Amino acid sequence: MTVKGNIGEWSEIYTLLKVLGEEKLYAGNESLEKLEDIVYPVIKVLRTEASGDFEYQINQNIVFISSNGKELLRLPAEEFTRKAQITLKQVLNNKKLKNTTFAIPEIESFMEQIHCKSLKASSTQKTDITIVIHDEKTNQQPVLGFSIKSQLGSPSTLLNAGKTTNFRYKVNGLTSTQLAEINAIEGRKKIIDRVAKIKILGGILTFDKILNSTFSNNLILIDSLLPQIISEMLLSFYTKDSSTVADLVQLIENSNPIGFDNSNEHRFYTYKVKKMLTDMALGLTPAKVWTGKYDATGGYLVVKDDGEVLCYHLYNRNDFEDYLFTNTKLETASTTRYTFGSIYQEGEDLYFNLNLQIRFIK
Repeated sequence: MTVKGNIGEWSEIYTLLKVLGEEKLYAGNESLEKLEDIVYPVIKVLRTEASGDFEYQINQNIVFISSNGKELLRLPAEEFTRKAQITLKQVLNNKKLKNTTFAIPEIESFMEQIHCKSLKASSTQKTDITIVIHDEKTNQQPVLGFSIKSQLGSPSTLLNAGKTTNFRYKVNGLTSTQLAEINAIEGRKKIIDRVAKIKILGGILTFDKILNSTFSNNLILIDSLLPQIISEMLLSFYTKDSSTVADLVQLIENSNPIGFDNSNEHRFYTYKVKKMLTDMALGLTPAKVWTGKYDATGGYLVVKDDGEVLCYHLYNRNDFEDYLFTNTKLETASTTRYTFGSIYQEGEDLYFNLNLQIRFIK
């Protein structure tokens, strides 16, 4: 068996091996630091392969592997730890060599032995790994789906760009003859420069709507003012020297474009954006109607660049929301692929689209 995959895919195998070896998950805070006093003992890991469903149960430092109620194999947990260390070392070596996809022959026979024949668990949801933990607060053993975010490779996206994520602004104060001058601006920062040129020529950008009604209604479902709030963040991203979600939200907290009553210092924008990020992390996508039902019912497992795995559990919702809020940024996607960044005319009106993409910082 020769299996090749990218860093993200091998990170899923690494996480599986490390969780089974350590037999527990540690919670993390917004700064990606381990919280030693918040520990979730792992009872079992559930995995679906093309050949069937498998259960990896942990009991007294032994991992019991079974399928359809029949025990197939038992191995010491420390064996999983050793294989996890080998996997991590090879992932980092291939990253240094800039290999896009690669095999790890050193663990192939072990993967086959434990009936793990594919790198990525079979799933159409945001769940990458399913874990049964012991909840010491309720004395229950919930089955939880986690999304794995790995820092071993390039930062992953929280919200992928698409034509579905275009925000349309009406351009007032310009004439149609000025379109060519603005659209002719090129370069690495052409969107920033075009927005600046619109303002220099006396133009005013006013949010009109999100072009995709499904995405618009998904945001409205979370909060009716979210489309307007995110439109202000996008404008700040292209006009201010800021890109992180935390910084952009602070800018609009200060300017208060919606006109909220701040007499009691409520953090209106921060609260609403955190709720949006959480829903995006756990199931919301732009093109699919969002019902509020989470795919990743447990939260996130973050693989740090040193190999440590931290758990952001929905039970500790504040830590999870703070992690998302402080570790994400806006970025510019392809203008030609997603059709934004140029002034265009419809009837007598001029419009300008900006696109929303959110990526993890690291």
